[in-house]
Amino acid sequence: MIRIWKLKDGAGRELASRLKERGRKEDPRVEAAVAGIIEGVRRRGDAAVRDDTLKFDGALPEKTELSPEDMRRSAAECGRDFLDALGRAAENIRRFHERQKQQSWFVTRPDGVMMGQRIRGLSRVGIYVPGGTAAYPSSVLMNAIPAKIAGVGEIVMATPPAAGGRPNPAIMAAALRAGVDRVFQIGGAQAVAALAFGTETVPAVDKIVGPGNIYVATAKKQLFGTVGIDMVAGPSEILILADGTANPRFLAADLMSQAEHDPLASAILLTPSEEIASATVREIDRQIGGLSRKEIIEKSLDRYGAVVVCGTMDEAVDFANEIAPEHLEVCAENPMEFLGRIDNAGSVFLGNYAPEPLGDYYAGPNHVLPTGGTARFSSPLSVDAFVKKSSFLYYTKEALGRADADIVALARAEGLTAHANSIEVRRPAGKEPEK
Repeated sequence: MIRIWKLKDGAGRELASRLKERGRKEDPRVEAAVAGIIEGVRRRGDAAVRDDTLKFDGALPEKTELSPEDMRRSAAECGRDFLDALGRAAENIRRFHERQKQQSWFVTRPDGVMMGQRIRGLSRVGIYVPGGTAAYPSSVLMNAIPAKIAGVGEIVMATPPAAGGRPNPAIMAAALRAGVDRVFQIGGAQAVAALAFGTETVPAVDKIVGPGNIYVATAKKQLFGTVGIDMVAGPSEILILADGTANPRFLAADLMSQAEHDPLASAILLTPSEEIASATVREIDRQIGGLSRKEIIEKSLDRYGAVVVCGTMDEAVDFANEIAPEHLEVCAENPMEFLGRIDNAGSVFLGNYAPEPLGDYYAGPNHVLPTGGTARFSSPLSVDAFVKKSSFLYYTKEALGRADADIVALARAEGLTAHANSIEVRRPAGKEPEK
C-alpha cells in the first residue's frame, strides 16, 4: 500500500525519476503490431478495418456509421438525471472555452505596409472515444466542444460499440450535445489509421484527438505527421499540496480518485505535517474497502503512490514543480497564495472544495491534460488545438526599396544568393540600394 517518505532522505527524487520514466517505456511488440495495423489500413482501407475489428473484438457492429436518428434512438435510453447533468456540464465547458477563442488581426503602417495573422478552424477533426466497458461521455464534451467553438468544419467520432454491437447510449447523448457530425463504430489502432488516411467510408481528418489504450496512443504517435494529434497521454496523475489545516478524509478520497484509473496511475501527497501524512494513510485504509476498483487502487498506490513529508510548504511547491503533474490540488488554509508559484501543472484545483473530479466532469476547464512531466512545456487541450494560423504581409514598392539593402545583406551573410537576387531584381534600373 502507499508509503510515507521524507523528502530529505532522497526517496522523493527517486520517485520523481520513476514517474517520468514510467511514461517513456515502449513495448516493441506493441509498436510492431500497431505499425502492421496502420500499414494494412493504408493499403486495404475498409477491408483491413473489418478484419482487424473481427480479430480484436470478435464481431462486427450492426452498423459501422450511425445516422443522426441512430444516435438519437440510442441516447433516448439514458435517464433524465444523466441527460440534465450532461447538459449543465456541457454549458460550463462551453462557457469556459468560449473565452479562449482568438480573432484574426492585421496592422497597417503609414508607409502602406500591412501584415497580420489569419485564424480559422481546421476543416475536419477526428475524435477517438473509448467505448465498451470504459465509456467516457465526458471526453466527448471535452474534445468536441472546443473544436466546435474553434469553427472546425466537420467533427468525426470513432468509438467502439458496446456489447452486442450497439452504440453506447451515454456516448451518443454526449455526441449529440457537443455537435459531433458523424459517428463510426470502430475502435483501436485501426480506427486511428482510418481517420488518418481515410477509407472508402471513413473520411480523412486533419487532426486526431482523444484518449485511448496503449494501441490507440501508439497509433497516434506513429501517425503524427500524417495528421496532427493532441498529445500522447500517459497514465493519469494527481499531486496534492496540503498544509496542516487539510482534511485527511478529503485527501485520501482524492488520491484514490485518480489511482482507480490504472495500476500505472500515480497519486502523491506532499505535506510538511507528519500528522496529516499519517492520518491520510489511515483514511485510505478505511475508505478503500467500499470502492469497486479496490484492486486497481491498491496496485497503483503501491507502485506509484507516495505520501512525502517535506520540510515546508515552499519545499513542497518546488518539488511539485519538479514533478509537473497532470492534476495538482492545493488543500491549504489560503490556497490562492500558492497559485502564482505553481509553474508546472496541467490543471490546478484550489481549496478543499475543488476536488479533481470537479474538473474531470463539470466545472469547465478541459480535462485533457499533459502527463509524464510534460506540463513543463505543454498545455491542456483548448480551442487553440483546433485552429490553424497563417501570417500575411503586403509591402509597397517604396517600402521594399527602403528595406532591400538590409535583406540582401542578411541573405548574402547566409550564402543564399538566390534570396538576395529575388530582392535585387526588383530594384529600378540604375538604382542603388538605400543606406
